[in-house]
Amino acid sequence: MLRSNIVITGASSGLGKGMAIEFAKMGRNLGLCARRVERLEELKQELLSINPNINVVIKSLDVDDHDAVFTCFEEFRQELGSLDRVIVNAGMGKGASVGTGYFYANKQTAVTNFVSALAQCEAAVGIFREQNAGHLVTISSISAARGFRRALTVYAATKAAITSMTEGIRIDLMKTPIKVSTVHPGFIRSEINEKVKTAPFMVDTETGCKAIVKAIEKEGANSYVPSWPWSILYRLMRIAPLSMLAKMS
Repeated sequence: MLRSNIVITGASSGLGKGMAIEFAKMGRNLGLCARRVERLEELKQELLSINPNINVVIKSLDVDDHDAVFTCFEEFRQELGSLDRVIVNAGMGKGASVGTGYFYANKQTAVTNFVSALAQCEAAVGIFREQNAGHLVTISSISAARGFRRALTVYAATKAAITSMTEGIRIDLMKTPIKVSTVHPGFIRSEINEKVKTAPFMVDTETGCKAIVKAIEKEGANSYVPSWPWSILYRLMRIAPLSMLAKMS
């Protein structure tokens, strides 16, 4: 099924922006939201230069304003005519080792990456239930496989929660036309990890986003991208000793 109208949260930079560019090349209409609306304005012009035949709607949204999430998604539905796919992408990676004085940063990541993702899923699936159609996509992480240390401790925990929550939604909707997918990106260079100097199998944003969009289009339950090596490493990480995990973070 062709998903013509796609909403992406956290679309002003990183993976959100990269996915928007790939979908524009495919001729899809886009509803893009983020806090930095000036960046969305620039992105809109870039997308229309790629494909002037698509409709691009942009809105300012802080996903931590949960009431605003519902309003924003409904406005997208009204302006686009329907929501065929919603990609829950907005997130952050602030934080530090637990107990080292950075509770506020860890809490902010926990709220944005999980509670606010829940708000986005609630808003999207509510619309999909009314339409009896739609595709929910959550962007998790390869770090959902296990616990991680330092700045990734809370981040990885939120991504594990996203994967679990999305699976629950998928079970709920198994007997409906609504599709539910979780994408687990490996190490893809973006603003959220720009301070990370080295990481195993890191790829650039364009390469990573092409792999993500390809996985989304297949509408499978779970995907690990880029497929090589992460589809294998994810399974190995599930059984790896803690000493090996420590080297990855």
